[in-house]
Amino acid sequence: MSKIEDLLKELCPSGVEYRKLGKCVEYSRGKGLSKNDIGTGFNPIILYGELYTTYENTIDKIVSYASDQSIKTSRKVLKGSVLCPISSTTKEAQIGKASVLKVEEVFLGGDAISLFPYKDLNSDYLMYVINGGAFEIEKMKCVKGTTIQHLDPTGFLNIEIPLPPRPIQDEIVRILDNFTNLTAELTAELTAELTARKTQYEYYRDKLLTFNSESKKIFLGDIGKVCMCKRIMKGQTSSVGDVPFYKIGTFGKEADAFISRNLFEEYKNKYPYPKKGEILISCSGTIGKSVVFDGKDAYFQDSNIVWISNDEKIVLNSYLYYVYQLKPFIVSTGGTISRLYNDGIEKARITVPSLEVQQRIVNVLDNFEKICNDLKIGLPAEIELREKQYEYYRDLLLTFPERGFTMAQASKQASKQAS
Repeated sequence: MSKIEDLLKELCPSGVEYRKLGKCVEYSRGKGLSKNDIGTGFNPIILYGELYTTYENTIDKIVSYASDQSIKTSRKVLKGSVLCPISSTTKEAQIGKASVLKVEEVFLGGDAISLFPYKDLNSDYLMYVINGGAFEIEKMKCVKGTTIQHLDPTGFLNIEIPLPPRPIQDEIVRILDNFTNLTAELTAELTAELTARKTQYEYYRDKLLTFNSESKKIFLGDIGKVCMCKRIMKGQTSSVGDVPFYKIGTFGKEADAFISRNLFEEYKNKYPYPKKGEILISCSGTIGKSVVFDGKDAYFQDSNIVWISNDEKIVLNSYLYYVYQLKPFIVSTGGTISRLYNDGIEKARITVPSLEVQQRIVNVLDNFEKICNDLKIGLPAEIELREKQYEYYRDLLLTFPERGFTMAQASKQASKQAS
């Protein structure tokens, strides 16, 4: 940081200029590309979804191509442009995420914008600013919509960004590039270790759940009836409400639909409802995915999310949870879409040792799973810590005194923001 501080004192002792983004770049917007034409030609293209799923800070290798016909109305963007998606259908996607184009001309699809920096602005510096925490706060004020989010380009371009002299920008880029590479290497090592742990866990899980041919086997239908919640109509749900309603798309994640408290109480009392600890099973989408019901008020999509009503006299629910990971179910593949029906659950056979042995197996696998999956301990926490550390230093480097601030005031302001 000392070199940055020296450069600030030398090149902008009175503070850093802040300028509207639109005054610093040449703005253009991509145009639609037909999905049917993708992969049929030799013209390099970038689709807005790829800016989320495929490309990181930089784009140095194009993965999609299109025919001459399909790019007739598309927008060509130049090397050095900063590309951002401006629509999103998932909460996880960082709308407006910036990537720098490091290859020659490509064509840009719809729902994405291109920012080509003017002479006094480093493309990589701009990318780091747009992906930074301070800009993120301002950017989200320009986002509208719930199910589908849209970023308003006009508001986006009116956000002010710090524009220190070019030598300072270049030094910040050098530091953050090194930090990014180091973080990526460390994260890759930790991820590889976590993958190895998970592979080890799966090995011991399978070994613990493998029994000799003389071991007792039963049909899942022998331990209880397959149950499901009462059907909920779309008109009975809302985007906000009292009780979360989980559809197959949000099963095991965060609910994006809700039902009223009155409807929940009525249906819970009249129709089947899972007991705390019973194992919910997905019957479509990711078939056989299992989630332990935590007993909190929630409702579940009928026929897509089911459970076996089990009194645990024969099989512990916690043992079932691990058995389900072996996918013992009989999945129907006769139709267009594979599906798990009640019959395919009831006729699945599992090995059932004594309740005492079941509990010992569960104890071992619970500890193993906690090590692998709990974000509060072990390697996942370390990976998360590395990412937060990077974000902290990135945002600290991008915090400047505005013009009119003394360096002492600027340092105080930066320390306050960093804390």
